[in-house]
Amino acid sequence: MKFHYPYQKIVDLKSSEKTQAEWLLSAAIGKLQAEELSLEQLLEQRAIWTRRIQEAAETAVPLAELQLIQTYLDALDARISRKTAEVREARQAVDRSRSHLTDKMKDEKVWMKAKDRAFDQFRSAGLKREQNELDDMATARFVMAAR
Repeated sequence: MKFHYPYQKIVDLKSSEKTQAEWLLSAAIGKLQAEELSLEQLLEQRAIWTRRIQEAAETAVPLAELQLIQTYLDALDARISRKTAEVREARQAVDRSRSHLTDKMKDEKVWMKAKDRAFDQFRSAGLKREQNELDDMATARFVMAAR
């Protein structure tokens, strides 16, 4: 007799939900990495422009050009602030996705353990049934031999 678990569809659903949660976590991590890379590039740009303004201040450069560079630096600072907030949000999204995945993994594990217990009971019942049949055969042989 073949083992048939009546709640197999639920086990499959829980497994599918876990896989989906893994994909969501992967996407969140990818977004976080992209945001961090973008922030790093902005910080590099800021360092370059900060050096330029320092070099310009040391040489004879028109004040208008210094003001223009400073305006650009201010705009870069604003972009860096926004990007830092986006990185923070992306980290929070990764944390939420990890938590969601953990919940789905626990859910799947509970259902898999229930399936394993049901299989163990099925196997135990089969072994008991087989042992009873062997006992009946042995008893029948003993009775036949005693006659």
